[in-house]
This record gives sequence, C-alpha cells and structure tokens, in this order.
Amino acid sequence: MTLGPESYLPTLSKLGNPHIPDNLDSLQVASEWLSAFGQFCEASDVDGVLSLMVTSSFASHIFEGDRLLEPTKPSDPPVYWRDALALTWDFRTFEGSGKIKRFLSSQLSKAKISNVRLNEDQVPVGLQRPFPDLAWIQLLFKFETEVGLCSGVARLIPINNPQDQSVTWKAFSVFTNLDDLKGFPEQSGPLRNHQPNHGKWEKAREEELKFENEDPTVLIIGGGHSGIDAAARLKALGVQSLIIEKNQRIGDNWRTRYEALCLHDPVWYDHLPYISFPPTWPLANWLEHYVEAMELNVWTSSTVLNAKQNPETKAWAITVKKDDGNERVFHVRHLVLAVGFKGGEGYIPSIPGKETFKGQVLHSTQHKKATDHIGKKVVVVGACTSSHDICVDYVDHGVDVTMFQRSSTHVLSTQKGLSMLLGALYSENAPPTATADFLNASMPNLFTAGLGPRVVKLVEDIDKEILDGLHKVGFRTNSGYKGCGLLPMVFTKAGGYYIDVGASQYIIDGKIKLKNDSQIKEFFEDGLRFEDGSELRADVVIFCTGLGDSRQPLRKVFGDYVADNSIQLWGLTEEGELSGCYRDIGFPGLYNIMGNLGLCRFYSKHLALQIKAVEEGVYGRRYRSPQHEEMS
Repeated sequence: MTLGPESYLPTLSKLGNPHIPDNLDSLQVASEWLSAFGQFCEASDVDGVLSLMVTSSFASHIFEGDRLLEPTKPSDPPVYWRDALALTWDFRTFEGSGKIKRFLSSQLSKAKISNVRLNEDQVPVGLQRPFPDLAWIQLLFKFETEVGLCSGVARLIPINNPQDQSVTWKAFSVFTNLDDLKGFPEQSGPLRNHQPNHGKWEKAREEELKFENEDPTVLIIGGGHSGIDAAARLKALGVQSLIIEKNQRIGDNWRTRYEALCLHDPVWYDHLPYISFPPTWPLANWLEHYVEAMELNVWTSSTVLNAKQNPETKAWAITVKKDDGNERVFHVRHLVLAVGFKGGEGYIPSIPGKETFKGQVLHSTQHKKATDHIGKKVVVVGACTSSHDICVDYVDHGVDVTMFQRSSTHVLSTQKGLSMLLGALYSENAPPTATADFLNASMPNLFTAGLGPRVVKLVEDIDKEILDGLHKVGFRTNSGYKGCGLLPMVFTKAGGYYIDVGASQYIIDGKIKLKNDSQIKEFFEDGLRFEDGSELRADVVIFCTGLGDSRQPLRKVFGDYVADNSIQLWGLTEEGELSGCYRDIGFPGLYNIMGNLGLCRFYSKHLALQIKAVEEGVYGRRYRSPQHEEMS
C-alpha cells in the first residue's frame, strides 16, 4: 500500500503516547539536551550526538518520482538534520539515522565545534503543539566552528518509555547554519563603514563605476532583486561586485511587464537585506532606490555577450557590450547568474493552424496593458498567476476576456489562506524578518511536505466560500503538489497556483468567462477550435503558459557544454533542497541565485559567504550532494 505524507509525521502514537505534563519545564529539558549535545559535538562523539536524536530508518522519498512511495518503516518517526554551509559548505538535508551518521562521521571532527550555547535572544524555548497529536520543544542555539560563527535550531519530541512510563526528549530535527565567518564580519550596524559625503566621494564613486583600470571580484549577470541582494551582501562583506543589467533602469524587469503585475505576498515577506520594503512604494521604483541607497555598482543598458572559463585557472572571461556599442572583457574569479526563472523567455506550445489565425498571438511576457485591446475579444490560455492578473485587468477596462484552463489550479486567498500559512512568521505581530527567515529555513522541506495535507485542509476550510464558488462555475482546483499544498508546488514547478487577490470572485461572478471542458486542437482564422469540436472566437490569444528551458540563459551566454553539464536550475532534489541555487552549479566560480524575494533575501548571504570564504582562503571541502557527486 502506498502511504501518503501523513505517515511521515512524528505523531504521539508513534512515540508511545507519552504524557506531557501541563507544568512541563521546557527550558530545563532544552538546557539539559543542549548541554549534552554541546559536549558530544565538541568531543566529535558521533554516537553520543546520535543518542540524543530519534533512531529511525525512515525514508520518505516524497520528492522522488511522480508518486509518494512507502517509507522504509512507516511506524518510525522521522529524523532530520539540515545543514546550510556550517558543516558541509553545501545545503543538505539528511533523513534517517544512517545518513545522519555517515554525515557526522565525515564532518563532525573537521568542523571543530565549540562554544555551544542556548540562544533565547530571538525566540524563547517553548513547547509547540501545531496539532493535537504533534508536540515538540523548539530551542535555538549558537555555536562556533573552526572558521564560522553559527546558529541552529533543534526540535525535541517526547518518547514514552514503556517500562516505567517516563518520557525521554530526543531531537527529530536539527538545523545548523553558517551566520558569519570568523574575522570577516558584515560591515553593518556598529561595524558599518563611515564614508565622507561630499564632492570628492561622489567623484570617487563615478570612477569606481567605470572599472577602467580594474576588474571587480564578482560579476553579477542580472539586476533584479536576486542580483541586487547578492551585490548588497557582498558589499557588506567587503567584496567588490558589478551588476550587468540589460534594461535601461533597475526595476525595468517589473516596469516592462504587463501593467497588472503585482506582488501576491504579504509585504513583510518581501523586504530586501538591510532595508525594509516601504509600505506604499511600487516595487520597481523601490528596487532602483535600493541600489542608489546601498551604492551598488551597476551597468545598465549592458549585455553579456559570452563567458568562457580558463580550464587551468578557472577564472572567467566575460564580454560585455555597453549601450554605446563598446565592448569590455572582464576577468573575474566569481560569476553570479541572477536572471530569474528561466531567463524570462516565454513558452508558447506548438498548436496547429497558428499561421491561419488572423488575430494577434502573444505570450504574457510580451503583453503590456489591457487598453491595447479595447473592443476586441481576448482569450487567455492558462489559469495561474499571470493569467488571473491579466484577465482582471481586461475586465476592469471593459474588454471581453475568456480564461482557458488547461488543467487544475491550486488556489488559496492572500487575506486568509496565505496569512494562515505565513502569518506566524511574516506579519505585523511576527518576529523580526531575519529571525523569521531563519526559523523558516530550519524546517526541512521533507518534513513540511508531510505537514502539507493537514495545512491544506485548514486553508481549504478557511477559503471554503471562494473554492465552492469556483467549483460551482466549473473552475477546477487541486491541493497542490502531491496534496501537500503551495510551497512544494512553488519549489518543484514554480507555477500551477494562484494566490487570490480578487480574480477568483471575477470568475465566480462571470466577469471573467471560463472554458475548460476540452483541450485546444488547433487555431482557425477566427480563433481556437477544441477537441470536442467547439470553437472560441478571438482577436487576441495570450499564452500564460510559463517559461522555457531553465538552461537557455546558460546556453546563450556560456555555450552548450556548460548548459548541458550544469546542475538543474530550480526544482527540489530528493533531499528536498532547491537544485542549483545559492551555490555553484557544477563549475567552479559559477553560481546561481533565483527565487522570490524572501528566499533571495535569506540565501543571498549564504552565496556571499561562500565567495568571501574562497577569497580569504578559509573555504573548506564541500560535503557534496548526490548532484555534485555526479558532476565530479
């Protein structure tokens, strides 16, 4: 029998139904556990560390293949250790006692862990009960390695001892994270650089931006939020970078999209490093202002023509064409790809008869504004975020628009559903953003996917009115990736969902017409014909059908060899880690950063720390993931 993700939770029944007293002293339990954990880590005692964790041969395989596979021992509670650079110089999640033991046997003594101590400055120790049959004590801690200042999170679950009904608390989840490099702190807060603010400084900035007599340490391709995040983090670590942006202005990657484009996240999730997102500003202008305020080095209206790596030195030669037609070849040790999802090239499926269609065919990346099509009939192919945004814009401008839904969509509301998902970490009453990011990263995706069906049920209940309304008019919805909700769908597909900011009601009310009863067969001169013989007349067909090959930007700039031999960009590995993000992609000195504002805000520091460590000669040997092993 195939088991669903519900089987992957450390439910109290799996732990022998332990009794948790109302007067439990969580701080004492956490302190005793951490004291032993610190002693074992500092002594490099692998078996000692393992004795403080759940013993489990559990293996979920939730991100392996197209279906949920049966755990090795479904009666076992899971056990995880996630590491972000601190012990592996990589992003790894180890599931099951066997994998954790192999990892610790390899890395624990090399790390030279010391000064393990409780950290209640951010979040106090406490018992958490997300559901009646789940309970754990969450504790935050700090520690040091030979080269790093680090932090961690452990979650302890109660295990019943059947002989005497006593309870032993053991970790089912440990997260270790590299915060800073010893001796190389971020130049922020009390360590910020104090630069003179006068004419000589402005002139020096102008000269710096020219890079006439020097190369930057890091060249960043792309000036969207991911590129400027990386540049800001590098600057704080004293590493010089230059962003190459093809558009005329920073923020044009938003300005030049369709007018209805908007953020669907709560603003607290969308801050940039060091400076919070203003509560009323549009995103494009804010990105431009951020670059100016942070004094980041940017060449706009510039294009990277090609990049080649020296096979001996591993340095990169990058040819850049400026807006005046002049070309410059940079020689750098580090090159960061920050072009976003799949380079922004729209995918339009091949449909017979397109050449006979008398109207206009566009991809959403080519569409600008609804007023371009006043008085025309429009069909929008697709039923996810961009489709909903564009359809609402058409309705608001009196344009006849029909949404064609090819397959079901995962829908949740921003005000209710998304707030339930993110509100504990990202809201007015939540912890500071840096703390929220840290706690968010501390939960392995393998585990949160197991919680997914329960959370989906809560979200669907709170969004019942909207979902019922959609179902009544025939709009098809689903429960996300393998029934596990929104986030696994974001991480695996980067699409297939709609976070509702109002379009669902337009569909329910019939303002946005809907067709989804048959698949497209072909174009004809006046519109689209479907497999059941029905026709939909149109003057304009807009395809909101996603973006093309994720390696196309690599192929275009680096050539076929790099594109064919790089790690997959985006998607989840079998460990539940994002593939090819915030680290090298299989070639020394070539890194990739992508994702939403929240992900890039947090992991841009990890990217910068890796580059800084290489520059300062303190970068250790990477404990490679299976992907990297295949490329070695």
